[in-house]
Amino acid sequence: MVAAIYAGTLAAALFATGTGGTGQGYSLETFGAFSAPAASSKPQAVAYDQNLVPAGALIQVRQTTRPSGATTVELRVAGVKPNHSFGVHVHQKACGADPAAAGKHYQNKPGMDAAHVNTANEVWLDFKSNANGNGGAVATHAWAFRKGEASSVVIHSEPGTKGARVACLTVRFRGAS
Repeated sequence: MVAAIYAGTLAAALFATGTGGTGQGYSLETFGAFSAPAASSKPQAVAYDQNLVPAGALIQVRQTTRPSGATTVELRVAGVKPNHSFGVHVHQKACGADPAAAGKHYQNKPGMDAAHVNTANEVWLDFKSNANGNGGAVATHAWAFRKGEASSVVIHSEPGTKGARVACLTVRFRGAS
């Protein structure tokens, strides 16, 4: 009971929620508490490696897109493994019980060669957690997501293009109309 109250208080303190237009574009916020994968459900926030992302760890993702199409994605986490470097990318599909369910990285200009797998063409939110297991990152691009093609944020065990998928949050990113 105390843990649930603490988690709720922490979520309220760290992660304001909501969606809506800014009057000059739009914004979207999604947050969740990670849980172990369950084969019978489509989880919103799932932790595949609970040594790195324990059940109950928290995540918040905010997308802000200006009328020009420029998009900023912000990530905040609490309760992950302290002092660990993580890789984080926006992926094409929603999370599932299997880490592969989220599909490939979302790319502004799709392609498989090294010229397409980089911070300019993808949303990378790599971070190192602090001694309390909190961390965050921000990425800004001049482009907007294509409608229906960006659906999750995947946390990897290492920064960059390496590392196993250790957690996933389903985020219904808003795309260009």
